[in-house]
Amino acid sequence: MTIKNFSQLLARYAQVITQTGLNVRKGQSLLIYADLDQAPLVHQITDAAYALGANQVDVEWSDLHTKREFLKHADETTLTTIPTWMAVRAQHIADSATTRVSIMSTDPDGLSDIDGERISAYQTAMQHALSPVRKATMNNDLDWIVIAGASQAWAEKVFPELKGEAALDRLWREIFKVNRISLDGDPKQLWQAHIAKLQEKADWLNQQQFKALHFQSPRTDLTVGLAEDHHWEAADSVDKSGHTFVANMPTEEVFTSPDRRFIDGYVTSTKPLSYAGVLITNIKLTFEKGRVTKANADSGQAVLEKLLATDEGAKSLGEVSLVPDPSPISQSGITFYNTLFDENASDHLALGAAYPFNINNGSQLDLASRLAKGQNDSLVHVDFMIGSADMDVDGLTADGKRIPVFRNGDWA
Repeated sequence: MTIKNFSQLLARYAQVITQTGLNVRKGQSLLIYADLDQAPLVHQITDAAYALGANQVDVEWSDLHTKREFLKHADETTLTTIPTWMAVRAQHIADSATTRVSIMSTDPDGLSDIDGERISAYQTAMQHALSPVRKATMNNDLDWIVIAGASQAWAEKVFPELKGEAALDRLWREIFKVNRISLDGDPKQLWQAHIAKLQEKADWLNQQQFKALHFQSPRTDLTVGLAEDHHWEAADSVDKSGHTFVANMPTEEVFTSPDRRFIDGYVTSTKPLSYAGVLITNIKLTFEKGRVTKANADSGQAVLEKLLATDEGAKSLGEVSLVPDPSPISQSGITFYNTLFDENASDHLALGAAYPFNINNGSQLDLASRLAKGQNDSLVHVDFMIGSADMDVDGLTADGKRIPVFRNGDWA
């Protein structure tokens, strides 16, 4: 690593993650999910969390090589039979409201040489086994955050003109930049100002209570109904105890819940989607009455089809999100091949489950009540990017008015 003062920058990053992102309080327990090469960042987060009064910080390490070889060689029964202890642990994490920290760093298409059928079978089995954690996370029953750490394979995918340490340094610089991390100024104050700005947009949208949004560009003509009593959320989230946290760093979005019954038209992705270790590019989806009726991709077609076949909910939408094209990540001109970054450079939609908190009092409603308001339910929640500098978005009101929301990719 040749970045000057890298250790200080990494420490500041960990402080922002624990102070502003997780808002760690005394007695809080954390579980960090990380690849082996992220040990330096994990150690900094651990130290920062304990300094703020955390009770326990645990780590679940992962390794792409080991996973790839398992997916290649395990028999079908082993591939789809998840050990009981994993389901028991998932339920414990949910019941104890353990704070979850996910560090994204894996090679975006590191499993591209694996048969898509095998990946899908394993993914589906894992989704069933870990469903208690997924439900608790999506309901904000516990605090959670998704962040990034640079890895060699990811860096060389993003910056193919660079190799080795040069690529790794460049990716770390970009991670620090979009997360407002520097040795000048106060990152915490910068984040507070940014959060307030995003909240202003969410407040305006909540006042409008549009019936639907209409997305239109040379590649997309899609009308997305919005759930009854929908609620637009920005950077801040609140768990069931009333504790505030920021679920994504970086974040540039405001988002809410579609009405799964009223989605019609066609949409084309504007950035690659890395899903299950495979890159899916140039996705084209056609919706009729809320369901995908046609799906194509230039690459990753088999994985896309398996994703849509996960369950009935995977064929509809659980999130609609607005991100202005002038956002710092978009203006960088970099495709990160990582949803955490690319979704914050572009309007996006999510196939699958809706967040309960995206309707008023949704976290207190049962599934049947949320479905009645138009929310979607699924084992999956997969974002894909649709925004561009030529995207227009109109809000459609219940009395038939059309109000500009985005023009040429920016707030109108």
